[in-house]
Amino acid sequence: MTDRVQVQIHDGIADVKLSRADKHNAIDRAMFDAIADAIARLADDETVRVVILSGEGASFCAGLDVASFAAGPEAIGELLQRDDDGLNLAQRVCLGWQRLPIPVIAAVHGKAFGGGLQIALGADIRLFAPDAQLSVMEIRWGIIPDMGITRTLRNLVSVDVAKELSFTGRIIDAGEAVRLGLGAGIAESPHEAAMDLAREICAKSPDAVRAAKKLFNDAWYPDELGALELETELQRQLLFSPNQIEAVQANLEKRDPVWKG
Repeated sequence: MTDRVQVQIHDGIADVKLSRADKHNAIDRAMFDAIADAIARLADDETVRVVILSGEGASFCAGLDVASFAAGPEAIGELLQRDDDGLNLAQRVCLGWQRLPIPVIAAVHGKAFGGGLQIALGADIRLFAPDAQLSVMEIRWGIIPDMGITRTLRNLVSVDVAKELSFTGRIIDAGEAVRLGLGAGIAESPHEAAMDLAREICAKSPDAVRAAKKLFNDAWYPDELGALELETELQRQLLFSPNQIEAVQANLEKRDPVWKG
């Protein structure tokens, strides 16, 4: 792992930290590559049950390091080059968290501006520190948010709210962010709260947790029949599987479950 992103794995929890504190974890090309590499590494690690995503220093991520891309359009063009899976690098560092089969919790403090906010939106759950500041800030640079926001923000707020935030680029605080539906709550230490939540998730059936993420990711917007069919398909895979039986037995016997796999 590069010095831009640090990953530590313990007891099934991957603690992923953006590590460019002197720049408020602003995203340069090295950061883009490091985040994409971290996602790819976690996708191949079957021991990981939950990911916690946070930033070192004073902020989660202050957005694009504009100065690092000042050389000209070629550097930006590389970010927008699509790969075989349909994503470009800018989208991959956000939507890649959604494509992991396991839950991703973002612990957000300080600034989460522009691309930094879009990375946080790629997580399944967001917890904010009281000092968190969020902004869809791309309008300030005369551009649009293009890091998968149409696949993430639309799940959280109404379209008029999404447009207002994008049209103005205004900065909102943690309280307004939660009221708008951008996060699950506020905690004095969002990283500690995220760790507690991760441990709670790890105590549940890993099969059911993965199936639940797939259900909500795949069924939230398709046609109604397709969503109902997916519910049935996923439930059929879970019913009477070893971990589902263990969940029932552990509940009946009033003990902690012992999961397989």
